[in-house]
Amino acid sequence: MTLTEKISDFMEKRRPILEDWKHTFFLWRRTKLAIIGTVIVIVFVLVAIIGPFFIPYDPLSQNMAERLQPPSLKHFFGTDQFGRDIFSRVVSGSMIEVEIIIIVSIISGGIGLILGVIAGYFGGAIDEILMRATDMFLAFPSLILAMAFAAMLGPSLINTIIAISLVGWTVFARLARAEAMKVKNQPYIEAIRALGASRTRIISIHVTPMCVSPVLVQLTLRMGTVILTAASLGFLGLGVRPPLPEWGAMVSDGRSFLLDQWWISTFPGIAIAIVVLGFNLLGDGLRDIMDPRLRR
Repeated sequence: MTLTEKISDFMEKRRPILEDWKHTFFLWRRTKLAIIGTVIVIVFVLVAIIGPFFIPYDPLSQNMAERLQPPSLKHFFGTDQFGRDIFSRVVSGSMIEVEIIIIVSIISGGIGLILGVIAGYFGGAIDEILMRATDMFLAFPSLILAMAFAAMLGPSLINTIIAISLVGWTVFARLARAEAMKVKNQPYIEAIRALGASRTRIISIHVTPMCVSPVLVQLTLRMGTVILTAASLGFLGLGVRPPLPEWGAMVSDGRSFLLDQWWISTFPGIAIAIVVLGFNLLGDGLRDIMDPRLRR
């Protein structure tokens, strides 16, 4: 077989994959809200990565001579009660929010996916035990439960991530369980089982990958909730320790000055609202794109 024939054969085998990606891009381009959400999320991530290198002031440096300065060309978002530049703190705080989102998504999504697939595939007593444990967590409001875990662990960045992860896995476990229950009864799974494949191989290679897509979509939708939960813990003093520029703690810092020095709480609050909106729009768009009815 000549090189040209090999290339032609290679492209022919991957034509369905390319067509699927083209169709996905076409659906994404038609979903205006998903485009807006994608732009917001991309800007948020870029600000978190490169923003700290370009901020005009040290976000932790205090300057009492310039405390409570209103927004100006010198301080774009003004200064807080300790003279710290709020713009620099908001930009630096975006990195903390990204760290929380990524680590919490990996932990909670991974735990939920594994437990959900195991419960859905094996069923019986294993499913009953895992789902009753899930119901115990779902019986309490997630924010209240996160507050309880954070209060027990103490305020810090790591403990905030642990507290949010401990209450966030349940949604993914339920979703993965439902998908695994559908997949395990498919004819091709029966055929693989008849060929003598082990349960570990079937679960890891054939069942789990089919449950990843809906979990990823739900993860995107839940990222906004992760930010709100982290901000709520920071606002209550149960999250990231001061003086780290976490957005929720920054909103809390301005409570006593809200009427006269409104900018202390307003700009971190706007940042939270915009980023949460971006993740929600992106998640809604992904859910529409993954809908088989729209893909047809």
